[in-house]
Amino acid sequence: MTEKIAFISVYHKDGIEKFASELVALGWKIMSSSGTANYLKERNIETIDLADFVGKPILGHRVVSLSREFYAMILTRMDNMEDVKELNALGLPFISLVYCDMYPLQKEIEKGSKHEEIIEKIDIGGPTMLRAAAKAGRIVIGDKMDADRVIKWLKDGMPEEENFKRELAGKAEFLVGKYCMISANYLSNGKYETIFGSHISNSVYGENAYQAPSKVFQTNESRFSPDKFKLLTETPLSYNNFCDRDKILQTITHISAGFEINFGERAPYIAIAVKHGNACGVGLGAKPMEALEKMIEGDVRAIHGGSIFTNFKIDEEEAETLIHYRVENNGRRLLDTVTAPDFSNIAVEILARKKGKCRIVMNNNLADIRVEDLDRNIRERFIRDGFLTQPNYTFVPNFKDAEVAGEKNILENKNVLSDLILAWGIGCTSNSNTITIVKNGKLIGNGVGQQDRVGAAKLAIMRADDASESLKLGANADLRDTVAYSDSFFPFADGPKVLIDRGVKIIFATSGSINDKEVIDSCTKAGATMVLFPDKQARGFAWH
Repeated sequence: MTEKIAFISVYHKDGIEKFASELVALGWKIMSSSGTANYLKERNIETIDLADFVGKPILGHRVVSLSREFYAMILTRMDNMEDVKELNALGLPFISLVYCDMYPLQKEIEKGSKHEEIIEKIDIGGPTMLRAAAKAGRIVIGDKMDADRVIKWLKDGMPEEENFKRELAGKAEFLVGKYCMISANYLSNGKYETIFGSHISNSVYGENAYQAPSKVFQTNESRFSPDKFKLLTETPLSYNNFCDRDKILQTITHISAGFEINFGERAPYIAIAVKHGNACGVGLGAKPMEALEKMIEGDVRAIHGGSIFTNFKIDEEEAETLIHYRVENNGRRLLDTVTAPDFSNIAVEILARKKGKCRIVMNNNLADIRVEDLDRNIRERFIRDGFLTQPNYTFVPNFKDAEVAGEKNILENKNVLSDLILAWGIGCTSNSNTITIVKNGKLIGNGVGQQDRVGAAKLAIMRADDASESLKLGANADLRDTVAYSDSFFPFADGPKVLIDRGVKIIFATSGSINDKEVIDSCTKAGATMVLFPDKQARGFAWH
């Protein structure tokens, strides 16, 4: 019983010899089954074959590790003398570590394989041995990312052994649970579904101070998953900070994708301010400072206490602009969060406020946003006693395919096309119904969350007027040469009329209303141009 035996059985074998060699160097013996045993022996790693104790695999390898003897090696309780005595009488060794991955069932389903091929990828032995090892308090590895952690822990003398093993055991059960749900979903033709996540942090509280505790869970891993954002200051992110981040990631990735698809190049420098989940200031610029100044000018009042996102580094000059630009009487603008690809030390110092109350968050990937960064994961939303699912909103307009009613060559103007992309990227990721007005790479007014198009248009104009007055440019904003975006079609001509009467000449909307002809005719007669995509393809309703 003094021997340390590790059982290793993996589907993905590349690199497993390094882990096994590390264990051997630490005095462990390796046991494995058929394929993995042969793989390790071919690489000169001495391996005990499980078949020596339980017999050769049967039914064409379908039954390998599923035997009483094997599970006796894992489930024997070392503190139970009867268990130990029986294991010795059977001449079986005691297994202290189990490393097993599972057949790639999800990939087989995604390949569109035949039913018979998918069934063969439903693993039985892997989940069973992981669960047995977890129950028995063994060292259990179900994720290859934990292999190096285990080796380091062993070399360090196995500190906090019980807690470490329990963490690994919990993860193994979690992985098996996810795996079983993939099978359940497939076999039931989608009848059974759930959401799995791993806890990564706590929020200060929920949407309101009395909604505590609030926790953050991660379900997938990507360049913009929660674990890729590093908090540089003291105060934890709030529930609302995470919600705002989710919304603004949609906005910045859609804008970036729009530029890549229509111009074949990266988007300019982008700065976005968000308040209660909706963009209140957005600026595009050839330089970071231009983008920041446009963003702030879009709504000087609303940006106070808001969250900022950029796709460029924040240095001293950018930090000073965020805090002081367009602030009267030498005051200081208060911000809740600032998220960027990178920050200089002095920028963090300028922005952080007392005790780090302005949360500074870094993710290097924001400097290089690509079309493939659009979130394509299924969207889930809880409702009373259930939840909804739907595909994500991944439509990106290629304006070469747009229907243009009015000035036919309008899309040949690069500035107009840039503003249309910006207006769409903001509007389609704001709470519907939304009308968004943009001019020269700057958000002028975002009329979000309204019950009708006229109301949304009036709200967008009102916000533009408020911003103009705050900048002391007059009570009425100059909306000439602006473009407007509507996240769906106009059911009547009254919505576009509100915009056109204030000087808007280009309107991006969808088609699909029974009154399309009346709406389009009224716009073109008033000298405005409509840029249209079918509603079933391009509608941008979001965040009901």
